[in-house]
Amino acid sequence: MADRTPAVEAAIEAELRLLAPEVRASPELLGQLLHPEFTEFGTSGTHWDRASIIKALTESTDREGRPIMTSRMRGVQLAEDIVHLTFDTDSNGRTSHRSSLWRLYEGEWLLWFHQGTPFSADGPSEA
Repeated sequence: MADRTPAVEAAIEAELRLLAPEVRASPELLGQLLHPEFTEFGTSGTHWDRASIIKALTESTDREGRPIMTSRMRGVQLAEDIVHLTFDTDSNGRTSHRSSLWRLYEGEWLLWFHQGTPFSADGPSEA
């Protein structure tokens, strides 16, 4: 069940900032949104930590490209300091299901864990 608590709203706002090309191109701005213990299982199957994802994103971000499009974003506040978001992305025709865990850390909502799973937009529709 999706919530629209202030915590969920803050996590959604932070997630959308994280997807912005100008944020993805800046180590400083990215670092402001990632928890010190951040980990990710990327759509490629790669396991990323905080330092490696900052390096990879800032070196590969197309600053002139189309923004990453999101759809079906939902959030649930699992605990006072944890929000789980799920959503889909389309990045230049590459579609992925996304799952993010955001943790309240020193007064800020920071991305603690993220996983992306590619899917075909031509495949069967999901419930």
